[in-house]
Amino acid sequence: MTPEQYCEDKATHSGSSFYYSFLFLTPEKRNAIVALYAFCREVDDVVDDCADTDVARAKLDWWRRELDQCFAGQPSHPVTRALQQPLERMNLPAEYFHEILDGMAMDLERTRYDSFRDLALYCHRAAGVVGLLSAEIFGYQHRDTLKYAEQLGTALQLTNILRDVREDAQRGRIYLPLDELSEYRVNPHDLLRGAKPEGLRDLLHFQAQRARDYYQSALHRLPPRDRYPQRSGIIMAAIYQTLLDEIESDGYRVMEHRVQLTPLRKLWIAWNTARRERRWRRKYGKQQAHVS
Repeated sequence: MTPEQYCEDKATHSGSSFYYSFLFLTPEKRNAIVALYAFCREVDDVVDDCADTDVARAKLDWWRRELDQCFAGQPSHPVTRALQQPLERMNLPAEYFHEILDGMAMDLERTRYDSFRDLALYCHRAAGVVGLLSAEIFGYQHRDTLKYAEQLGTALQLTNILRDVREDAQRGRIYLPLDELSEYRVNPHDLLRGAKPEGLRDLLHFQAQRARDYYQSALHRLPPRDRYPQRSGIIMAAIYQTLLDEIESDGYRVMEHRVQLTPLRKLWIAWNTARRERRWRRKYGKQQAHVS
């Protein structure tokens, strides 16, 4: 099995919504983003699958060393081997990859966040820098696109947090800020024991609105000239905003069951969004030609 096939299998078998946004890229960019996704999946699995914190820390330390070897041109893991070509051709800074590991390490060091300010740092490390790396892979001309990409990564992470409240609580983790739990009179211990306390629905509605605000702000920041190159991110935003709609229409019952979209629906959203972006590119191109 080639390194690229290893990463492809990792992305395919994960069932992630991200996979559907990769389908409309050129082979070079698709291989690069799939390798990045596989890296994120590998290090995230370290945190989620290792019951022993010391073992998880040792594995993250191994990945730090492997990253150093990768950027020195001597990778040993299939994922870092698959990253070699993208690293040679694209601006993918080593510090971004290490910052992703810093985000994973936060999961080993803390299970609560006092305020959204604390949570925002976690979101930046775990997802915002992934957005920045993705923007480099997709390509851009205007630096404002990087602001879009970081905010979009945070929006996606906030959506994951909302969707996964029950699963995270079962692992002993609460990502909803404690000061906001207190404001809505939600006892953290109720979440840990799987209860549905009064005030939870309003709290989750507030969290969903924050995520929507991040999506809106991100897309507002995306310069028109970079919209088509960044269409994979736009596809992800469309899929995840639909997921938010489903969570809301289900009454925010995330403590009862996992709300998710079917693969066919994700594919339809991806295809429809990609088609819309192609139409937008043709229209924008004509407008630019007329202006010039």
